[in-house]
Amino acid sequence: MFKEFKNFAVKGNVVDMAVGIIIGAAFGKIVSSFVSDIIMPPIGLLLGGIDFSHFAITLKNATETSEAVTINYGIFANTMLDFLIIAFAMFIVIKQLNKFKRKEEEKPSKPSETVLLLREIRDGLKK
Repeated sequence: MFKEFKNFAVKGNVVDMAVGIIIGAAFGKIVSSFVSDIIMPPIGLLLGGIDFSHFAITLKNATETSEAVTINYGIFANTMLDFLIIAFAMFIVIKQLNKFKRKEEEKPSKPSETVLLLREIRDGLKK
């Protein structure tokens, strides 16, 4: 069982997937920082100095024994913007991969020797 697991774990696809997940998580953190630290402050400034991360609807006020119950729609707006940026970046990456894939498919492959021989015979018969 250990040997099977070892063979599974060191296959190229599993390692590639793990690297992709790690890079994706790091990319997500970068995008989150980009949205919350670079994009949202100017938007908030344009809207009168608003900080979106503090937007919330209070359902129940805080008491001495419990915290406030809120719906944090400002944080949700930041998260949605994160998602849109990540989704757009992935769209661009996939679009480019598909473009390269189509170019590879469009390249004509060399004809086999049989086809070349048949072409020579055909051209010879035409003459």
